[in-house]
Amino acid sequence: MTGMFIYWVTLIIGIAATILFIVSRVKKGGVPGLITKAIASLLFIATAGAALTANPGEYRYGLLIIVGLACGMLGDVWLDLKWIYEQDMDVYLYAGFYSFFTGHLFFIAAIFMHYRWTALTLALSIILALIGASGATLMEKPLKMNYGKFRPTCFIYGFILMMTAASSIVAFASTGETVWMAMSIGSVLFLLSDLVLSGMYFGEGKNTSLNVIINHGLYYAAQFVIASSVICL
Repeated sequence: MTGMFIYWVTLIIGIAATILFIVSRVKKGGVPGLITKAIASLLFIATAGAALTANPGEYRYGLLIIVGLACGMLGDVWLDLKWIYEQDMDVYLYAGFYSFFTGHLFFIAAIFMHYRWTALTLALSIILALIGASGATLMEKPLKMNYGKFRPTCFIYGFILMMTAASSIVAFASTGETVWMAMSIGSVLFLLSDLVLSGMYFGEGKNTSLNVIINHGLYYAAQFVIASSVICL
């Protein structure tokens, strides 16, 4: 009971911190935006930790999710630093990509270590991820984007992002378990967030206040849902 109370309090504070960050990001940006973003990101890690106190028997799953979320927080910081130190923009963008890439590896590990996967479900997850990543690459010109030198990195990251979503959905379809429904929702929200972000980074005229709100709203919803999956196992 105490664990669930801590979880709900942490989640509510995290949602409030996310709203504060989005307002700060749109109105001020810069260092205030970075600080409020780091706080909001720290709170989705705290939410997963609080969820683990409510479900301590699943510590292995919980720890994998927490590490994945921590990688996400690092990615959040790197991506905002590129706007503050524009002379090193590419370095911070690469750092952000590979921080999120590493985080998704931990999410995928959490999935496959906690359901009875088979050669068929593994192959299906990989095929769906490859189709998704290839489709995103092929849609570069139709969507009027230019990945440039980031094209290989975008494909690699796109594959691992799609793999998280595909693995979650396949696991849920195979088992019907609530935890994989939560991971499916979270990973799809994450995917939608990154689709908006790709347009902002690699498209023209798409780095608008509305897209900033949509992107971060989807992203933080994704991370808090993934963090909350810890109580569902």
